[in-house]
Amino acid sequence: MQIGRRRGLQLLGAALASPVLPSVSFAETWPSKPIRVIVPLGAGSTIDIIGRTVLDAMAQQLGQTIYVENRGGAGGTIGTAAVARAEPDGYTLLINSSQHTIVPAVYPKLGYDPAQDFAAVALLGSAPNVMVVSPSKGFKTVQDLVAAATARPGTITYSTTGVGSAVHLSTELFRVSAGFQGIHVPFRGMQEAITEVLTGRVDFCCATAAAALPFIRDGQLIALAVMTRRRSSCLPDVPTSLEAGYPNSAYTFWIGMLAPARTSHDIVDRLQREAQKALNKTSVTERLGQAGVEGIAITPAEFDAQIKREIDDNITLVRVAGLKFN
Repeated sequence: MQIGRRRGLQLLGAALASPVLPSVSFAETWPSKPIRVIVPLGAGSTIDIIGRTVLDAMAQQLGQTIYVENRGGAGGTIGTAAVARAEPDGYTLLINSSQHTIVPAVYPKLGYDPAQDFAAVALLGSAPNVMVVSPSKGFKTVQDLVAAATARPGTITYSTTGVGSAVHLSTELFRVSAGFQGIHVPFRGMQEAITEVLTGRVDFCCATAAAALPFIRDGQLIALAVMTRRRSSCLPDVPTSLEAGYPNSAYTFWIGMLAPARTSHDIVDRLQREAQKALNKTSVTERLGQAGVEGIAITPAEFDAQIKREIDDNITLVRVAGLKFN
């Protein structure tokens, strides 16, 4: 017993005499290799341009390469699904838009859960959708357009970037609020949707500000309203749809960063801090401002809650608007 006791004391003494090395967590060594970011739309899209602008600054801050992979298709669900299945190690991320919260209403048999399979990281900003018409239509205000739509039920036309797109749902949200019927004319992209309004072949479009601003400034399009809760800094003289008298018509088109679920909280928090640091840079702010993008500073937890809330709201909107998707 004495020998065993002495041996135990010797081992304890050796342990106490040994230097205690600080433990290094995975998050503290991250990133140690290039980071892949998937954008579920083609190069040159609004979320691609905004994402690359912020990611370029983040790469400099992190001292690591960040490369963007554009993987479009099926309303953005192909690229998004790839991130949902990726290892939650901080080396595969997603840049998406509010389209992320629409897909459950459009594709009820998704192979992933937009809320449960992702950890929200950071909102990179919001860009207003703006209702535009050709000067040839003679509409000076939103009320003019709604009056014409009401007088000729089911005849007014509106273009979008495709069935179930964020532009489509923002338009339907306004249409339901204003209480008129119309004809949806979907296109493959924003440029086509705007071109049809420019020519007068389509009556109006709730276009992204980035795409519509050059035509508004040149007088080729008239901005009737922005579909946001407050006026946009890029169109300060244009009223919101709420100001125009249409309740519950505001739609937030956001661009954000997400990671696979179960990604370390430390890595998520680090990413959020680095994204915010990038967004505070003058060069980034100026470039995003040119596209009508405004910053939204919220925590990852608040972003997660917003995603869950929007999913429910979009499912309700699709039902109320009577939309059918194949």
